Amino acid sequence: MKTKAGAASGNRSAPDGCGIVFSCLPENDLFVTLAAAAGRTPARCGTAAEAIRMAPENGAVAVLADGYPEKQTALDAALLAEAAAKNLRIYAEYPAALPGLDVGKPERDKLLRGVVVSGFFGKLLGPMRIVAVNGCVHVPVNAGASHMVLARVVGVDTAVFGLDNTPTTPLLFEHPRGNLLVAATKLSQFVTGRYMPARAWQAIWQAILSWLTPGVQVPELRWTAAVRPCFGPGEPLPKDAGLRALRCAADWMENSRVLRHAAWPAEVLDRSTKFNLLDRPGADCPGGDGSLGILEGFSSSIREDGSQPVRYAVRYDCVCEAGMLMAFDAALNARPNHGALAGNLLDYGLLKSDLAAAAQSADPAGPSCGFLPWALDNPDKYWGDDNARALLGALTVAGLRRDRRWSDAITRCLLANLRVTGVNGHRRRCLKKGDLLENGWEFYWRENHVENTVHMQAWLPACYLWAYTKTRFEPFLARSEACLKTLINAYPDRWEWVNGSGSLELARAMLPFSWMLRVSDTPEHREWFRILASDLLALQEDCGAIREIIREGEGEYKGCIAKTNSAFGTCETSLIEKDGDPVSDSLYTCNFGLIGLNEAAAVTGDPAFARAADKLADYLCRIQTHSETHPELSGAWYRAFNFRDWDYWASNSDSDWGPWCIETGWTQPWIAAGLALRHMKTSLWDVVGQAEIGGSFESLRARMLPDEALARGWKK
Repeated sequence: MKTKAGAASGNRSAPDGCGIVFSCLPENDLFVTLAAAAGRTPARCGTAAEAIRMAPENGAVAVLADGYPEKQTALDAALLAEAAAKNLRIYAEYPAALPGLDVGKPERDKLLRGVVVSGFFGKLLGPMRIVAVNGCVHVPVNAGASHMVLARVVGVDTAVFGLDNTPTTPLLFEHPRGNLLVAATKLSQFVTGRYMPARAWQAIWQAILSWLTPGVQVPELRWTAAVRPCFGPGEPLPKDAGLRALRCAADWMENSRVLRHAAWPAEVLDRSTKFNLLDRPGADCPGGDGSLGILEGFSSSIREDGSQPVRYAVRYDCVCEAGMLMAFDAALNARPNHGALAGNLLDYGLLKSDLAAAAQSADPAGPSCGFLPWALDNPDKYWGDDNARALLGALTVAGLRRDRRWSDAITRCLLANLRVTGVNGHRRRCLKKGDLLENGWEFYWRENHVENTVHMQAWLPACYLWAYTKTRFEPFLARSEACLKTLINAYPDRWEWVNGSGSLELARAMLPFSWMLRVSDTPEHREWFRILASDLLALQEDCGAIREIIREGEGEYKGCIAKTNSAFGTCETSLIEKDGDPVSDSLYTCNFGLIGLNEAAAVTGDPAFARAADKLADYLCRIQTHSETHPELSGAWYRAFNFRDWDYWASNSDSDWGPWCIETGWTQPWIAAGLALRHMKTSLWDVVGQAEIGGSFESLRARMLPDEALARGWKK
């Protein structure tokens, strides 16, 4: 939210204030923020010519880019000559032309970030420091030496590989004529555009304003971020902070217009049938009740106006996980409408949507019966981990609501995944319908497949452990144990480390290894758990965050940590570049860490896990988003948080799900579930224990995993 104190009205105000004459609209972020900091309104004119004529000799003028990004700033040679005759210092943005320099047409590249390349900003912001100019549209200029450039660089705070052999374009530079500081974009949009990190932008403006007014004490600029954490690092939390966070997360699901509705225009509904990142549904699109599913969430891209495009995919994991969040909110915040919404989401995901109905009505003997598809725009891919999280979300809703109407669909999905899980307890991370039809399910049931990643492999075994307690069907237990044993035997040197994150894999390990103790509490299984749990606890910061660390192993994600600037933004990857970057990840680590630590505390009774879960829960309550300017982004959790800067700042090298993405599945539901379970003083294991397996389990099992297949041997 922009500070409004001191804002001027009309086209012109008298010279006063900080000694700078502005050419800008009265709502310009820099003008408003400086007026508030100085306690008085600077002089302001409607055009650059008026500002230059108003300014006294040896004065200062700021010509800001009112028309950005559609219209460049006019600043002709005659006007600059007039300024030179008065010995004025001028700061100008987004110019259409500059005397003696070539100014190109505006360009946009979301992978470019600002990099400091001089000592202009002093000790607070030295060379190679990185800043974000969100939604940056810039004009290329053949300037010489610059103070900041735009470049594709690797790093969180610092360009770790420097700029050698890296294309750059000037961002902030001094014109050769002297007394003219030029920005190739609109730097003064720093509040609206949510430029980050905030403390770096304070230093940038301190330097620019000091350059404009040498010898003048420049007031420290302060502003309220348009999207910010709910609480500061030392701010007292209300006793019911977890319940409030749960309520806010559920409100976000409704307020953000991600719940699809039949009254949406056909064009908007059809966006989900192919990959799309577009404006969120408009005000004419009513919020749905879950019966048409839910969109994936918001993309990580931040535009120049601070908004973020929507990911229009309807993912079946997100549908079922979002149902879990709404069911917890209904149970704890006494909002029965959210319980009905949760049921509608599961109906859509498991029973009534075209893809779900097809999966349930398929011949049980056929290889694709029972799987949950990836998404409407990718119906023929079946990701194992997506199926696992969808199953757990569905089991949670069924357990909380004591509703059995999804039991047969859950049973089909469990058996579909079990029979493509090989002898080591691992299944291929993504199976395609065509391959299943060609190979048949028994090919996968007997294969000796191994992928040493907890993230991709271990949550289906958690589902199988639940199913074993309901059925005593031995393959559920045997293949779960085989998976976890294979993983622990490979730890740590032969793990794949998805996204190059050591934290992610450990956080995800807690739930399945805890649940193994629920079913088979042996000294061996206790040791497996102890090894991984102790390494996870070592990653927790005093503030409660689980910090990200880099680990690079074998497999598909080998090399996903960029080793050159040109590799930046080319694959899914970590939020950090090196160990020590003070960043946590709520898409892959803290979300699953909270639920896992809760399960660990419940099964072991060890107060260390309870303390760790409480610290992490408090941290997540603090960093939940809050915004009056962007209500569609308020009440959620971004992927990234920088616990040193207390800002949503990290590397945005991930090509698909960067620091500022908001997922309706994955992040929000698992954090909300963890907070709810801490409040309820119970575990997810106990909640899903209230759900039931389908009454037709044995008849389905006989058709999907027939006795003759089992008789041919199924143990390694």
